[in-house]
Amino acid sequence: MNIPAAKIYFPDEDKEKISEQIKQVLTSGMLTLGKYCKQFEEEFARYVGTKYAITVNSGTSALEIPLRALDVKGSSVIVPTNTFFATPASVIHAGGNVIFADATDDLSVDPDSMNEAIQKNTKGVIIVHIGGMVSPHTKAIKEICEDNNIFLIEDAAAAHGSTLDGKMAGSFGDAAGFSFYPTKLITSGEGGMIVTDDEKIYNRSLAFRDQGKSGFYRNFHVELGYNWRMSEIHAVIGLSQFKRLEEFIEKRRGIAKIFDKRIGELKNITPVKISPSSKSNYYKYVALLKDGISREEVKKMIKEKCNISMSGEVFEVPCHLQPVFKNLGYKEGDFPVAEDLCKRQICLPVFPTMTEEEANYIIDSLKGVIG
Repeated sequence: MNIPAAKIYFPDEDKEKISEQIKQVLTSGMLTLGKYCKQFEEEFARYVGTKYAITVNSGTSALEIPLRALDVKGSSVIVPTNTFFATPASVIHAGGNVIFADATDDLSVDPDSMNEAIQKNTKGVIIVHIGGMVSPHTKAIKEICEDNNIFLIEDAAAAHGSTLDGKMAGSFGDAAGFSFYPTKLITSGEGGMIVTDDEKIYNRSLAFRDQGKSGFYRNFHVELGYNWRMSEIHAVIGLSQFKRLEEFIEKRRGIAKIFDKRIGELKNITPVKISPSSKSNYYKYVALLKDGISREEVKKMIKEKCNISMSGEVFEVPCHLQPVFKNLGYKEGDFPVAEDLCKRQICLPVFPTMTEEEANYIIDSLKGVIG
């Protein structure tokens, strides 16, 4: 077998419909912020359960724009260190200062570490639904934010359709950002979505994404915005994928059940536990290697011997140890839980077209490589 780390899936019928709709877009001459962007926004907001949704050109923009709308310039924002570069970078690009916090065993930001990190100039917190899982700690973090009168933004880049106590990812904070990058559950090629219930965040986000203009047809600039628009062609692709989201999630959960059932056969790897109150979309199936086992060696061996490409980690190096954030003054050992998780985690490949045979082959192969 040849099993890739991820696989994008467009059924033939979807490709045909996408082609037809792109022809319509090209014929109409309305290539950006048209009817398909509007439809995508309306359907996505309805799905998440928020009043508003705003299409943008990336998941990174979907974080930076709400931060600008919340006026973080000169203030600090707390961010988990075990996240992708874009999370803290969005704070810096929006004019804010980053404060990192440690993680818990379920990969969530640690509420205690977050609480201790709050300073006089702290304006908000970004939580990250790592691997598509909404941690039960989200509730405690939300309470801390409310008690301290600071905002909560969800980095839900990979959490489309994930829930906690039946409540959708993206509906817990003041705003949330989703990504439609090609590796995510659904893709628009490039693209992102902001969701919020806050009318002020919504209106300012509309301006920010379109060069700060007060309206699409007016060159009257009320914000120092940027070109963060989504094109109609990207919206067509995103809408097509969005209609498959629940189907994709169901298939991913089916693969995860096979992994859950069989991973106990392995002595040197343990899955990250997901609370019964949380339903993950399994963007990633995250497991922890026994201390002392080289992840790089495991990935190399399983690729060479079994032709399996393991999925990328979430994440390999915590942000406080990334060279680009060296000037923030953090050092190795500052966030021991996150450092340990980043060092030992490994992600099994999961994609909606994976077969039971392929899922079992992955476990059998891991058993042969690490026992």
